[in-house]
Formats: sequence, C-alpha cells, structure tokens
Amino acid sequence: MHFLGHSTIRMRLGGHVVLSDPVLTATVGGLRRVIPPPDPRLWRDAELVLISHLHGDHLHLPSLRLLDPGVRIVVPRGAGEWLRHKGFGAVTELGVGERIRHGGLTVTGVRAVHSGHRWGPRCTAGPDAPALGHLLEADGERIYLAGDTDLYPDMAELAPVDTAALPVWGWGPNLGPGHLDPARAARAAGLLRARRAVPVHWGTLAVPLLARTARMRRLLVDPPRRFAAAVAEAGLSTLVLLTEPGAEVTG
Repeated sequence: MHFLGHSTIRMRLGGHVVLSDPVLTATVGGLRRVIPPPDPRLWRDAELVLISHLHGDHLHLPSLRLLDPGVRIVVPRGAGEWLRHKGFGAVTELGVGERIRHGGLTVTGVRAVHSGHRWGPRCTAGPDAPALGHLLEADGERIYLAGDTDLYPDMAELAPVDTAALPVWGWGPNLGPGHLDPARAARAAGLLRARRAVPVHWGTLAVPLLARTARMRRLLVDPPRRFAAAVAEAGLSTLVLLTEPGAEVTG
C-alpha cells in the first residue's frame, strides 16, 4: 500500500492494483498540491479505481484521464451515466450494501455521512449520487476505505477490519460537515476495531493564499499526529501507520 496524498491510495490486493480517489496532478481546481505529484509508476498500472463521491478532490477528471482508458472505474450508484458522458467507458456503479467482484477481490459499498453532490451540500444543480466508503476483501484481509465521512455508530457493523484508511482533516483551515477530525477518526478506529489505521486526507492540498499562513502550515502536518495521540489516549490496540504523503505504508 502507498499513500499517494489526499485520499489517494494505491494497493495490491487479490492479485489486482487498486487506486482510490485518484488525485495525481499539481492542481485540483483552485487548490494547489503542496507536495510533488506521485510518481506515475505508482498509478499507471491501476486495474480498478474506486471513487467514493463526486467532489472534485475525489472524482478528479484530469487525473482519471491520465489512467489507462480501459481501467475499471467504480462510482456511487447514480453517477455512472454522467461519467460515461465525460468519455469514460468501463464504469461500474455501486450502492450502499451492494457488492462487486473483480477477480479475487470483493468490494462492498458502505455508508458515508457526507454530501454526494458534485458541487457540495449547498448546490442542487448538476450530478448527485450518495457518497460511499468501500470495504475490500481478499487474501484474508478486510480493508476499509472511508472516503469522506463523519462518524456514525453503525461503523461498528463493519468490525473488525485489518486496515482502515481514515480521513483526519481536509484541505482548508476548517472542516465543514461530513468530515472526521483527529478525535472523531480515533473514535472511528475504535468502532471498527481496526488492527491498523492509516490517516489520510491531510498534508496534500491547500488554497494557495493560505498555504503559507502559520495555521495552515500546522494543519498540513499536525492532524495525523493528533489522531495517533487520540488513539493512544483512548487505549485502543490499533496500530497507527503514520505515512507521509507519497510514501509507502509500512508496519
């Protein structure tokens, strides 16, 4: 597993290379990447792409166009036609509680408490599809990719998981609704009874005008460390694999 930044994870599971929410370019709309884009060798062999929701920092069309045209892209149910109209052919829809198989890999769509609208919670025009998390199962492993979500009690129904990729912040100085902060992410790790947790959705994107402020510099570094501290303070057995954006996950 590699943490390529923001919510982008590359993993090999069930004999396949999986990529989550690929953001692979130097800019995403008005946001600028504060670390180098990932090495193409880490994403160009992707066979399966999992999209958690339609927001531009998760379903990023320029990044998807960098991938092999035949790569299978799994999107929330209701978003398939919109993505096909953008020129992508191998699109599969997945809803909450539904499963797909990709060779030896099973992917289940799970609930996420987050706006599913392309343009955010305050807009009603344009594409809309419920946000998802993903539960991946293969090789005797259960891996939970949360996407973007807030804490909800039914996370406990997914337990136990071997590895949970949990968002611990975002790209701005504040978090809106439907996000985990470090403390709530630690509570999620407890509900999931996660053996390992990889903090994601941090340290990658920022608004250019804010990137040099003292508060933003802290928020590009501190959230995963606050998450690890909260896991320890809660007495959880979860091993936190704090991985810098762009690095291989080890442990």
